[in-house]
Formats: sequence, C-alpha cells, structure tokens
Amino acid sequence: MAAAASSPAVLPISNPQTTTTTTSENTQQTITGVGPTPALRSFINRISDTIRGGLSNRRPWSELVDRSAFSKPESVSDATLRIRKNYSYFRTNYLSLIAVVLAFSLITNPFSLILLTGLLAAWLFLYLFRPSDPPLVLFGRQFSERETLGVLIVSTVVVIFLTSVGSVLVSALMVGLAIVCTHAAFRAPEDLFLDEQESPATGFLSFLSAAAAGPAVAARV
Repeated sequence: MAAAASSPAVLPISNPQTTTTTTSENTQQTITGVGPTPALRSFINRISDTIRGGLSNRRPWSELVDRSAFSKPESVSDATLRIRKNYSYFRTNYLSLIAVVLAFSLITNPFSLILLTGLLAAWLFLYLFRPSDPPLVLFGRQFSERETLGVLIVSTVVVIFLTSVGSVLVSALMVGLAIVCTHAAFRAPEDLFLDEQESPATGFLSFLSAAAAGPAVAARV
C-alpha cells in the first residue's frame, strides 16, 4: 500500500510533431491565400508578353529622326497620305511617344495619378478579379455584382469628368497626337518598306483588347 502511494503520477505526453505539422500547414495556407489570384497573374503575364512583343517590333529610332527624310508636304491630301503610311510603319514608336507624354503628364500631376491608380485598382480587385461568390462586403454592407458594377461606373464618371484627371488625360493625348501627326506629316515615307501582311491589330497597347478579355471572362465565370 505504501509503495503504491509513493509511486510518481503519470503525466500526459503531447505530440510535438503533430503541432509542428499543423502549424506548417496553417502557415502554408496563409501564404497561399495572400498571393495573387490566378486570373491576376494571367493578366499581368499577358500584359508583360504583349508589351515585350510590341517593343520588339518597334522601328529603329534613327529612322524616326532621320533629318534627310523630312520635307514639306505638297498638299493636305499628301500630308494625310504620309500620316497613314508613317503610322503603319512607326506604329509602335508613335504609341510609345504618346505613352511617354501621358506618363509625364500624370507624374507632374500627382493628385491625378493617385486618383487614376485608385480607380484602376478598384476595377481590378473589386470587379474583374474578384469571384462573384461570396458577394462583396464593405463597411458592413453587402453589395451584389450589379451594385458593385454600378458603383464603379459612377466612380469612374466622377473621377474622369468631375476632377482634374479628365483634363490631364485629354491634354496629354492631344499633345501626343499633335507630336505624332506633325512628325508623320513632314516625314517623307518613300524610303519605308512596310510589310503588307502585318496585322493592323499589332501594337504597343493591343493588350487592352486581348489581355483583359481572357482573365476578365474567367473571373466572372
């Protein structure tokens, strides 16, 4: 009896391996959940591939600024013909110039840049790449897909037309187009050899119609 009473108590033994495994699995799930969605990754990859492909098709800038090729157009019809031919040949270069003018205008107007970046992020993460189920919940209120689209459209109209963003974008586009049209009208295209089989849809910003279509449809499905 005395020996039995003096025997030490048996303590429960936990399994540290199971705890470590569970913690590792939870950490992996957390890291996986934080990463970008497959639709967003596909969209970014398409944009990157399209931009790289477009820039690889650009003409040498030395041809664009060749002084010996500049001459005054004989008439308005001659200037129009030059613009068409030069745009077909220097399409990627011209779009790059317009993009540079747009970027410079937005950088010099940080308020417009912040508004435009926020608007783009809202479209991407609240509508294009957000699954329709479960519905969006903001500030304790649940929004259906139609309500989310309506709010985004109204926000876009307000940002573009009721703030300085619209005037900055329009001014930059007008300046870029003026530069492109002036160069194309005074640049004689006789020394240019354009491949007639080249697709007219190929360009620096063609991802706007190609890259966004696939991921957007997949995200809504």
